[in-house]
Amino acid sequence: MAEAAGVFEDGVFRKGDVRLSDRAGNKILPIGNDRFASVAETSVFIDKTMLIADVLDKGPAVTLFCRPRRFGKSLNLSMLQRFFEIPVGVDEGRNYAGLFEGLAIWDARDGRYRTHQGAYPVVRFTLNNLKSVSYPDFISWFSDAVAEECNRHDYLLESDRLSEFDKDAFGQLASGRADIGQLGRSLLRLTILLQQHYGQSVVVLIDEYDAPVMAAHESGCYDEVVSFLKRWLTGALKSNDALAFAVLTGVQRISKESIFSDLNNLQVDTPLNVASDERFGFTQAEVEALAEYVGSASSVSQAREWYDGYRFGDVDVYNPWSVLNYFGNGCAPDVYWGNTSSNSVLGGLVADAGDKMLKRLYALAEPGGTVRAPLDTRVVFSDLAVAPQAVWSMLYLAGYLTTDDTALPGDVDRLRPLRIPNREVAKLYASEITGRFAQVAGGRDALDDLHRALVSGDVVAFAEELESVLLNCASFHDLVSENSYHMLMMGLLFNVPGYSAPVSNREAGRGRFDVQLAPADPARNPLITLELKHAEQPIDLELAARQALAQIDERAYDAAAGAAGSIRYGIAFAGKSAAVACEVV
Repeated sequence: MAEAAGVFEDGVFRKGDVRLSDRAGNKILPIGNDRFASVAETSVFIDKTMLIADVLDKGPAVTLFCRPRRFGKSLNLSMLQRFFEIPVGVDEGRNYAGLFEGLAIWDARDGRYRTHQGAYPVVRFTLNNLKSVSYPDFISWFSDAVAEECNRHDYLLESDRLSEFDKDAFGQLASGRADIGQLGRSLLRLTILLQQHYGQSVVVLIDEYDAPVMAAHESGCYDEVVSFLKRWLTGALKSNDALAFAVLTGVQRISKESIFSDLNNLQVDTPLNVASDERFGFTQAEVEALAEYVGSASSVSQAREWYDGYRFGDVDVYNPWSVLNYFGNGCAPDVYWGNTSSNSVLGGLVADAGDKMLKRLYALAEPGGTVRAPLDTRVVFSDLAVAPQAVWSMLYLAGYLTTDDTALPGDVDRLRPLRIPNREVAKLYASEITGRFAQVAGGRDALDDLHRALVSGDVVAFAEELESVLLNCASFHDLVSENSYHMLMMGLLFNVPGYSAPVSNREAGRGRFDVQLAPADPARNPLITLELKHAEQPIDLELAARQALAQIDERAYDAAAGAAGSIRYGIAFAGKSAAVACEVV
């Protein structure tokens, strides 16, 4: 039975339980726009308004949502602001209720959440731009951010409910003249002044709270920034009678560093938690509804291959940034999410990885590959120096890994099978590995030459390129065993045109091959199998290479080759010498 088509009525498209608003009716996708009012008025908005219910149902809590970058955190926080805030400044007198009519929150529980719309004074900070190169720079930029938010509430200077002392203190914050002690108390003071003015408790929204912390780690002022933010947040978010509730977003928790150590009302929601698992990222039903609405229903399967695969709580989700870019660019798949950042966490791991770590990275890159490791969502940068295993938690929080095992989110000793979420992220891994081994090979051109020789079966050219790698680039002290050569060859064989990532030590035929590259199209490109040998001295390398080649045939490692046949390589190593034997079948 065919699935019922969606219905568009009064600016809202409904398909099953999914709602999309498009008040303008132009089917414009909000790529790069994280301002809710603008999105809701001009673009397609995938309804995530039940996050509002999640927040209200918690009561007077401080909630920290940790999700990867570009997963809708800023747009959701802007949505919360437009729902809760009594409009001020240039927005004074505006009624944002119409932007929520027809969406899930407006109808939920017989409309009882509507009374909270436009009912609270709101303080909102976005810390994503406070990426300083020194602690004084951070304080200067932080002072500007405080002044900007205070100026949004400049009506307080005229309030008849504030004392002259209060107005003077507020004026120092608004003018950027506050000292560091006043800045450390600024969030608390602003909530108290707003509560006095309105006679109503205050909502605090802080976006990307951890961005200045991550920048401080790189610039060497980590401890100072963490200490300041602890004072700033704790003062306002703990035992503050002026606070209704607060919502923070970020990638990391950083609670181990005691930013939140004194907050007994903090509730942390990470990708392991179930409570708000559908509120960040797009579900399968949402992607199908969006695809139908924009006229691209036939492209859902491709979008799923490239951008699905994350597991948040009990829900499978797509990367929303990539999905919007995919549909916005004529359903052309590309690495959209990876191009929004330096990917420094992943890049640093690949650049510094030894043989043991490389082996695990290669296992991840294989189809269906996993690594079993514990996840501690409290991990911080300084942990990497004393606990290298913490890198898996950082990759998980940053969105480079996911897991289907989300049970017992607080169990930091539970070994969970981690995997690469989708094809887009797999390409990021392959790109970082290729970048490292292009340097090993003497540059990308040299690596490309090695790849061309490999796939054409040009044994002379391949042997020459491999010899060049061994002589000029690889450290002799790193090549001490067959495993070392194995890791080297695996790294050199990523991103071979027309082939998937190299696979290692898999059962095939009557044994286990060393390395194999499967073609994307077995009818056009041959299967490539490499058997490796290692000798202590560079004697009889030619014989060892021929024996390795014969082993491929004898054990039928390439029995699964397609119509294009197979290329077999036997390679023998000793120190910085190698011999290569090849057979095209």
